[in-house]
Amino acid sequence: MEHLEGETAAERAKLCAGGGGSEDCLSALPDDVLLHILGDLCASAAARTSVLSRRWRRLWALLPDLDFFLDANPDSVRGALAALEAMSDNEAPPLRNLDVFHSNASPDSLAAWLPIAARRLAGFLFVHVAPRNDAGEDGRGAFELPCFERATEMTLGLGFLSLTLPPSGVFARLTDLSLDDLYLHGPCGIGEAVSSPRCPSLQRLKVANAQGLGNFAIHSESLLKIKLEKSCGLQQLTIVAPALKELTVFYCFAHDSNPSQPVADIAVPQLVSLQWRDAYDPSSVQFGEMAQLELLGATFFLVDEADGYEHNRDCVRLLRHFEDVSTLSLELAYMPQDIEEDLGEPHYVMEDMTRLPYVTFLSLLITANGHSFGASSFHVLRMCTSIRKLMLIFSSSLDLEAEPACASGCFCDHPPNWKTEELVLKRLQEVEISYLKGTEHDFALVKRLFSWATALKTMTISFHRSITESMAKEFCQTILGFSKPDICLKFYVYQRFYKKVLYVPED
Repeated sequence: MEHLEGETAAERAKLCAGGGGSEDCLSALPDDVLLHILGDLCASAAARTSVLSRRWRRLWALLPDLDFFLDANPDSVRGALAALEAMSDNEAPPLRNLDVFHSNASPDSLAAWLPIAARRLAGFLFVHVAPRNDAGEDGRGAFELPCFERATEMTLGLGFLSLTLPPSGVFARLTDLSLDDLYLHGPCGIGEAVSSPRCPSLQRLKVANAQGLGNFAIHSESLLKIKLEKSCGLQQLTIVAPALKELTVFYCFAHDSNPSQPVADIAVPQLVSLQWRDAYDPSSVQFGEMAQLELLGATFFLVDEADGYEHNRDCVRLLRHFEDVSTLSLELAYMPQDIEEDLGEPHYVMEDMTRLPYVTFLSLLITANGHSFGASSFHVLRMCTSIRKLMLIFSSSLDLEAEPACASGCFCDHPPNWKTEELVLKRLQEVEISYLKGTEHDFALVKRLFSWATALKTMTISFHRSITESMAKEFCQTILGFSKPDICLKFYVYQRFYKKVLYVPED
């Protein structure tokens, strides 16, 4: 790398030799070594090294990655980027990565440096803004996102500040865009901004916790993955994306604060994975041909729905729409007891689920909230006798004691025929169970699985994070008592709650 400010090797050697002054061996190091040292500093600190000597004056500007941390003054971001812009391309090459963490950013402070970043960046932009108490949806103080012509990836978490999208310009190299925690305003809709004419290379799009989507229409030749999550105010969704492989729509139409009739027109002929965990009405949501579809995910089904509560209607409609998918992801949920008390006496409503698609892999998430889930699981499994693989995921808090048991005589264990009625899952060869807590309800279902799955070859069980090795040893002995000698059993426990390791019970 060319050395800065015309300093020669002999001059740098003199710095290290001293000559009556304090030695400066650090400045005598090659540029590559000094840049490696500067790379461990936040961008503000790296820029301040320019006051040390001529040797350091513009060295920091050669850093390809700049990180501004939480305690960074918003003015320091603008100042550092402005200093870069004042230099020539030889003195300060384009930025490869720019990461900015703001604990107290305003629309004006972001608007002061984002245009400079748009001109200097030729890589990845990451911006995270902590939520502000005065952030609002009325559009006051909204700032405009400039067009990043050379950026390849952008992740913006804006702390629910108000944003307007640029009315012109092309994000020519952008492949990944993630927008989180923001209010959208202005004449340019997000669909227009991310469609092919202005984002010709975009492959992955995520929009989460966004307000003001309105009519969201995307026409993209390049998009492979779209994820829309928890963005209330969506009025109509139109997607024309011939190359799209994965689509997730979660809690955008069915948001509690402003539920709306779902209106959608989805034309994605190459789609492989559809996670439609939202409101669904076949009269207003149109799915085009999806001949390549392999995975379907539906919104959760409430096992105990109260009178007048119609959440399950949309789930049942969606499950009826599809005849055949390889993988079905389904959640059975029981209302928490405090909500049950508010809504009135719940009723067992699994009979409302009358048909499921033909599947070979079933992923079943169970949120039991202390209830027995054997009857509801049996109801699902007897409609999925073609499955070859079953994944059971038990959802619960980290604290086992925080989950109260249901009252005696609770509806959840009815009808009781699941404990005795025969069910033959003759194709089921592999079962995975995650977060097994070792309750009476857990063991009751596991025991029945061994009898139902007549061709079972392997069962893998990961215990709940709070299960100790001594508890796991006891649970393993219980499960081994249910199993057959020719079934391969594997057990996993968590160490320090986070690291999953193989557990081999002692003989």
